[in-house]
Amino acid sequence: MTLSLLALGTPEILTILNCMLLLFGGVAAFIIGMNMMGGNLETAAGKSMRRLMAKATKNRFLGVGTGAAVTAIVTSSSATTVMIVGFVNVGLMTLTQAASVIMGANIGTTVTAFITAISTAGAEFEITALFAFVAFVGVLMSMLGKKDKVKRIGAIFQGLGLIFIGMNVMSSSMGGLMTEYIIKDGVAVQNPIAETVKSMFMAIGFGKDVLTWEIIVLFLLGAALTGLVQSSAAITAIAISLASSGLISLPMAMFIILGTNVGTCVTALFSSLGASVNARRTAIVHLLFNVIGSIIFIIPLAFTSSYIADFLNTFMPGISWQIAIFHMVFNLLTTAVLLPFINLLVKLACLIIPDKKSGKDTEEYGVLDKRLLKTPAIAVGQVRKELTHMGKLAFENYKRSLDMLLSGKTENLEEFAATEKNINDYNSFISSFLVKLSLEDLAETDEKKVSSFYHVASDTERIGDYAENIVEYATKMVEDKAQFSEAAKSEILEMDAHITELYRCVEKVFGELDASYLPDVEREESATDDCCVKMQEAHLKRSTEQGCDPEAGAIYLQLAINMERIADHMHNIANSTKSYHN
Repeated sequence: MTLSLLALGTPEILTILNCMLLLFGGVAAFIIGMNMMGGNLETAAGKSMRRLMAKATKNRFLGVGTGAAVTAIVTSSSATTVMIVGFVNVGLMTLTQAASVIMGANIGTTVTAFITAISTAGAEFEITALFAFVAFVGVLMSMLGKKDKVKRIGAIFQGLGLIFIGMNVMSSSMGGLMTEYIIKDGVAVQNPIAETVKSMFMAIGFGKDVLTWEIIVLFLLGAALTGLVQSSAAITAIAISLASSGLISLPMAMFIILGTNVGTCVTALFSSLGASVNARRTAIVHLLFNVIGSIIFIIPLAFTSSYIADFLNTFMPGISWQIAIFHMVFNLLTTAVLLPFINLLVKLACLIIPDKKSGKDTEEYGVLDKRLLKTPAIAVGQVRKELTHMGKLAFENYKRSLDMLLSGKTENLEEFAATEKNINDYNSFISSFLVKLSLEDLAETDEKKVSSFYHVASDTERIGDYAENIVEYATKMVEDKAQFSEAAKSEILEMDAHITELYRCVEKVFGELDASYLPDVEREESATDDCCVKMQEAHLKRSTEQGCDPEAGAIYLQLAINMERIADHMHNIANSTKSYHN
């Protein structure tokens, strides 16, 4: 090794330096391409992804399929697992359901290995040139396209092209180093750089045959690099590039791949910090699955890796494809072995992360976890659920305030005040979350939804404010010992009946996205307007006939206006859906 190093001159050292810089540049292009393609595919497939996640709740086999499909879309098992941690944290998914999806995610991530294999196998230049042109087409689509859908497809093409370009740069940089002969002064001579690099690998023990201690080093190397880069796909791509250049053997690549499966858990573990107990358990299930799977296979693989390599060489020419096949088979077998024991994995995670004695597991408003921002399409759906819940709180407070007004009993004032504070906090929290969500890459329809949600939160908060006004009227009537006449109570209850039916229809339109109830919303809102006019005319008539308590009469008029305003805000919430209803 020393002789090889001494044989290197300044040009050779500069060649090594250039190749290493190109390798890092190739890794950067590869990761950027993966993120660009995955992010835009995820946004474009927002509705499909929501449907897939809904199916994951059916059974563990559908969960595995869902995890594999979603990971194939976002091209990152780490991203999928972080999503799952977020879903468990907000209650969208149980721990058992999450475990099966995580297993599927490990299968889905093997897609990236096959993409890498395509870019390095066979007619490498032609394939890379083709996808480089695809990236160029994507740039033109993004620059010239006017529709959001066209621009998004263009971004997907750009990401796909960058993946192949990045892999080509990595392979070329390694290939340049490892060329056995170079032309020097018109004569073919041995490449001193290749000899030096090979000597370096031999010096640290990484020869053709893998020794026991090397297995551990390679496994830990794969885990550490994946944890550092937070992308198992990138480390797998580097392993394929090194293997294609002859720097490492197929058995060596196998143990690095095993390590990447454990290293990819780091992202989810970091993501779960500060989350609910079940969210942290989800990250632990991911870690347990990959560690146990690696332990199960690393021992027999230590004795059979060379035989497996010979078998793959016989039936699958090209080391890139062999690594991709091994990666897929390993994850399929691990899932097949551990899927029947999914409940035991969950129990073990529960033992490692026990329940908190305090019983308060999350922040008060952890319902919109920031981890959901990684899946904007699903985050939009969750915001709708929380706005629907906020609307329910506001309506309950309205009914509570009206009951206090009509009954003259104000024992529920503390409960009302607590709910009103909850509504105001919800408004602040949701508005803050919407600001963050609006900065994400959203589909055009989701952009419209997010824009409308600001107004929905405001309208809902205003309903709570009008309910607060009604409570003040109730308190004043108790202090003044004033009472409504039976006729006035009947008119108030008539308007309340229309508001109650209006709320039911609005909940269908906004909460369930059922546009068929829009005509009912219009009818009931119009009825509340008529009731308001009727109440004002009735009050005027009673005042003329001197059959009205002055204190109660003044409150009665204000009440009619407040109830009519509540109906207006409910009407606004339903109409907010018109901008994105199909």
